[in-house]
Amino acid sequence: MTLNRRSMLGTATAILAATTTARAQTAGSTIRLGALTDMSGPYRDVEGPTGTACVRQAIAEFTAENPGITVELVAADHQNKPDVASVTVREWFDRGGVDAIVQVGNTAVALAANTVAREKDKVHLNTGALSSVLTGAQCSPNLVHGPLDTWSMSHATANAVVKDGGESWYFIAADYAYGHALRDEAAKFVRAAGGKVLGAVAHPFPGTTDFAAFLLQAQASGAKVIALANSGADLINCLKQAQEFGLARRGLRMVGLGAFVTDVSAMGLQVAQGLLLTESFYWNLNDRTRAFYERVKPRLGQGVIPNTLHAGAYAATRHYLKAVKAMGVAEAKRSGQQTVNAMKGMPTDDDAFGEGRIREDGQMIVPVHLFQVKTPEESRNPADLFKLAATVPAAEAFRPLAEGGCPMIRT
Repeated sequence: MTLNRRSMLGTATAILAATTTARAQTAGSTIRLGALTDMSGPYRDVEGPTGTACVRQAIAEFTAENPGITVELVAADHQNKPDVASVTVREWFDRGGVDAIVQVGNTAVALAANTVAREKDKVHLNTGALSSVLTGAQCSPNLVHGPLDTWSMSHATANAVVKDGGESWYFIAADYAYGHALRDEAAKFVRAAGGKVLGAVAHPFPGTTDFAAFLLQAQASGAKVIALANSGADLINCLKQAQEFGLARRGLRMVGLGAFVTDVSAMGLQVAQGLLLTESFYWNLNDRTRAFYERVKPRLGQGVIPNTLHAGAYAATRHYLKAVKAMGVAEAKRSGQQTVNAMKGMPTDDDAFGEGRIREDGQMIVPVHLFQVKTPEESRNPADLFKLAATVPAAEAFRPLAEGGCPMIRT
């Protein structure tokens, strides 16, 4: 394992914060959470500090309701490096007194952290990585995953677009597990719906800024739909360059398989208008989502709009802490697997997603929504970005349990 100086410094800072906190408390009296996320890279906005702010909101609400339980939080930047993630999580568990980790995107980082959490019998609340492999071949009795995955996002978007006449597709995907999963699963749904896949190209991750060659290949394919299987800065740069090339004016439809409201807010409606995307949370969806947004808004930066991953970090933390309360702090600290079992045995219910559940493979099950980005003329204020196009009920929104290949599931 090789770590550069920046990686070691970042990890050391996280470890120091955790161990200092641990020594300041009596052993066994406090629940400690570790937020592991992208604080400085391409997924900073789509997951990062805003997700951590939502974790803090969940903790604040829970401790206000349960003053007898102390909850502390430490945070670290994984720098999108699995080796950094493994070192940080192992130190948190071994010497920092951390009982559960939360956020943990991207997929490569999540898989590394998942191995350590299972080995140490701690809780892994993964709300930041989206690959459905986390509840498939790499499922774990210590893992809770969601509230979205690549299967649900691809399923909702591909079916709706093909049904609406977008029968020929070309994919531009990030060249790692997450991008591959989005591309492959969407292609499967396109074909099943009667559509055709005319081609695909993979771009390096992270760090691609020039998407011209990829977009020109997509245009030359003759496809009606260009599907972007990426997120964050990659997706934003790709869409901006697609607008510069005038692809939408030529009748091409842009689909953001990994797009979120944070991406739309960053690029603006002039660029994003008409884009189709899937989320399971939107701040203006109903009275409960609006109430959550108003509560968390003071913790966010000016103009920041939380997306599904941010809201998921809040919801997973709330549900975890409810399980801790039901079990008792000492029992919850004793076994992460038993704590996850308790979470699965309790229905979920929060203002971000409403009622739901955690399935046997660890997947959070909630409704999934297809949104279309508004035009500048349709928007009433900077946060008014989406209009609801369709809703997939919770029972239909995620991959059938028997098809995931999770070793914990007996079929």
